[in-house]
Amino acid sequence: MTTSAADQPIWSPTAAHIANSNVTAFMRYLERQGAGGPFADYESFAEWSRQNTEKFFVGLWDFAGIVSETRGGRVLADGGKMPGAKWFPDAKLNFAENLLRRRDDAPALIFRGEDKVRREISFKQLYNQVSQLAQALKADGVKAGDRVVGFMPNMNETIVAMLAATSLGAVWSSCSPDFGVKGVMDRFGQVQPTVLITANGYYYGGKEFDSLARIKEIAPQIPSIKRIVVVPYTKDAAALDGLPNAMHYGDYLGRFQPGEIAFTRMPFNSPLYIMYSSGTTGMPKCIIHGIGGTLLQQVKEQLFHTDLRRGDRVYYFTTCGWMMWNWLVSGLAVGATLVLYDGSPFHPDANAQFDLAQSEKVDIFGTSAKFLDAAANAGIAPVRTHDLSRMRTILSTGSPLAPASYDFVYEKVAPKARLSSISGGTDILGCFAAGTDMLPVWKGEIQTRALGMQVDVWDDDQKPIRGEKGELVCTAAFPSMPLGFWDDPGDAKYRGAYFERFPNIWVHGDYVELTRHGGMIIYGRSDAVLNPGGVRIGTAEIYRQVELLPEVEEALCIGQDWDNDVRVILFVRLKDGLKLDQALTDKIKKQIRSNTTPRHVPAKVIQVTDIPRTISGKITELAVRDIVHGRPVKNKDALANPQALDLYKDLAELRS
Repeated sequence: MTTSAADQPIWSPTAAHIANSNVTAFMRYLERQGAGGPFADYESFAEWSRQNTEKFFVGLWDFAGIVSETRGGRVLADGGKMPGAKWFPDAKLNFAENLLRRRDDAPALIFRGEDKVRREISFKQLYNQVSQLAQALKADGVKAGDRVVGFMPNMNETIVAMLAATSLGAVWSSCSPDFGVKGVMDRFGQVQPTVLITANGYYYGGKEFDSLARIKEIAPQIPSIKRIVVVPYTKDAAALDGLPNAMHYGDYLGRFQPGEIAFTRMPFNSPLYIMYSSGTTGMPKCIIHGIGGTLLQQVKEQLFHTDLRRGDRVYYFTTCGWMMWNWLVSGLAVGATLVLYDGSPFHPDANAQFDLAQSEKVDIFGTSAKFLDAAANAGIAPVRTHDLSRMRTILSTGSPLAPASYDFVYEKVAPKARLSSISGGTDILGCFAAGTDMLPVWKGEIQTRALGMQVDVWDDDQKPIRGEKGELVCTAAFPSMPLGFWDDPGDAKYRGAYFERFPNIWVHGDYVELTRHGGMIIYGRSDAVLNPGGVRIGTAEIYRQVELLPEVEEALCIGQDWDNDVRVILFVRLKDGLKLDQALTDKIKKQIRSNTTPRHVPAKVIQVTDIPRTISGKITELAVRDIVHGRPVKNKDALANPQALDLYKDLAELRS
């Protein structure tokens, strides 16, 4: 049985943490209502939530004060079908209405654009701006079901635009402005938007970049676009020449006075967001997420897994092309202040994110596993240079969080904070595994499975397993399952993505383990699992060891078909100035062999100068595997650095 490397938890909740948590308040609420309990502890409550999902989500609806026209009597129709189950099929509500309940003068959004710009608006100002933009969109004919898209930095106006569109029952979709023309076309071109909202440019690494030149190429290729709205950012008023039906943001809103918003209440299972798969194996899949399921899932995670409270300041480093932006925005439903950042996380230096956390008094700090690894490699120690005393929770996602990063956080960043690795995805706009203030943190583990979801780990025979690696599954319907994929007759692509391997069971595609602590370890994507000699190995197992070595910046691992078997190939990007020699190769192999098994040891270790990754920052093992085997990569435009793939073509080292 695999166990945590630590004999003791690296963080434990105090009695006050537990007594004052939102989870404890919810447990007592359920007990008073006679809906469940009595609950002796978190574990008993969590198990109840998995076995009584309908009662759990009804309780959440009431506890969180979800605003709706009606909830209806039915909670779950066709609950035994995946896909096909319908949550709250008689309910009608509006997403934006639930995020705009607070209307006072406290800060709602604080935006920082690198070291260039700081803008702040209150909850009252946010409501008023949404009111104006909603009126403008309605005057342009936007109605329920239409698509409004943003080619935007992570700034205040992006959230205003999303809320204005969804207040009308329209569907929101966004890309970050670092996407190329083809990457945008592959996404927005499929969903045929009516209105496109863009900033005139953005900053990254201290440099200014123009967005409008790409919009001039994109707009004529999407004839459904009837209006372009240009938000000032890098310039006060950029020229609109060559942009059909374009207006400056201020002029577009300025025709209307703020007033009460006429929220369009829609059926629970109406479209809210269109998200996109990474698209590295073909055209991106357009994933349709529903209004009610998204709201319930994200409010659940904000309240119970993050312990977010009204007045907290919550920050997540994200772009508008990553689902963590959508997740972050739902903090408004709790009455929290959102701290937004756009640009390089390392501008002007490795302390930039901690400078922001200190100056904006961040309570909940969210980032990626890759950022924490890079910050550790940069040698910084914010615990000595910054006042992060308000930072009570640190969230990490995007890839498995290595045990060494836990040490970095507790030794060099915030010794008293709860470090909460979380895992889920764009597919569900939320988490299958997450954190809680109610349980200890064990190094290298995600704390707990998500509440209200029947998350499990199965072997190839569809049997639950513990302390062993297997497939992450969800064995019953949950509210934030996608409504389907765009332009997918008969749900063929949707079924193929999640339900083909084990019929009527959601198979997420992660290779994981449930530990003796009740937590979860992620070993990587199951479609990238290595299989030398028939033994399944998660790539994250190798990365965890290699990236402990001071010489290694990052690594990428694939399986190469070889001699009627598969051999493990490890690519490493070393620190500047270092060259891979036999001594370092031996050191790398010894590190892996000593801490895993001989099967994990790569047959070849090869130095590269760059590692390809998606625009959202994830390394692309499958694309490299295709290149190594001479297969085409179908959609290089999904990559942030597609030129890196050339480094892996026709390598002499892989011919012997």
